[in-house]
Amino acid sequence: MSRLEEVIDTLRSGLPILIFDDASREAEVDLVYPAWAVGPDEVYDLRVNAGGLICYATDSRVTLALGIPWGDELLASYNSYLKLLASRRLSYGDRPAFTIWVNHVGVRTGVSDSDRSLTVRKLDEVVKLYYEGRVDDARDMFYREFQAPGHVPILAARSLEERRGHTELSITLMKLAGLRPSVVLAEVLVRGRSASLDEARDMAKRRRIPIVTGSEVVRWCTGSEVCRGR
Repeated sequence: MSRLEEVIDTLRSGLPILIFDDASREAEVDLVYPAWAVGPDEVYDLRVNAGGLICYATDSRVTLALGIPWGDELLASYNSYLKLLASRRLSYGDRPAFTIWVNHVGVRTGVSDSDRSLTVRKLDEVVKLYYEGRVDDARDMFYREFQAPGHVPILAARSLEERRGHTELSITLMKLAGLRPSVVLAEVLVRGRSASLDEARDMAKRRRIPIVTGSEVVRWCTGSEVCRGR
């Protein structure tokens, strides 16, 4: 079995993978689950064994079709002070992938493992409707069943040509696996800092899950129809 086949088989089984972006970028590792496979236990895993901010991610074509704005553009449109904050970039230079933060209306407070998994599963249902061609139904469900601001940030993936963050890398892998682009991810932390690549490799070995690098994803994507253009 090739490395790509191993990753695809893992994602199709609803199991997590680890993604290292690049040493010249954030040099960080994220734990990534297909969104449809995320329940309270998976949110607990992301919270305890990864530890970074737990985010939901999909393709920016979905968020734009739903009328969800980019977070930096939303802030910049409010006043000149917030526009100044939104214009700044971190050291790796990319625009952020953040849009808005939401809860599903069925949660209690929104932050528990069960609450966040409910929000994630319902977001995945919205994306499923979109990819079934039921865009109006997807939009109706989103605006009827969600509340903002909430406890689950929605990230939107640009193309790999525009950005090579964990959002884009994970969404690209879902497309290569023939799955709808809908994931939950969190950065892997150790006390006081981000986990190193070697520490993440130890985690991957211990948990028997694949760890992939951004350069591998770009290589697998080269020439692929699912990666062309978007």
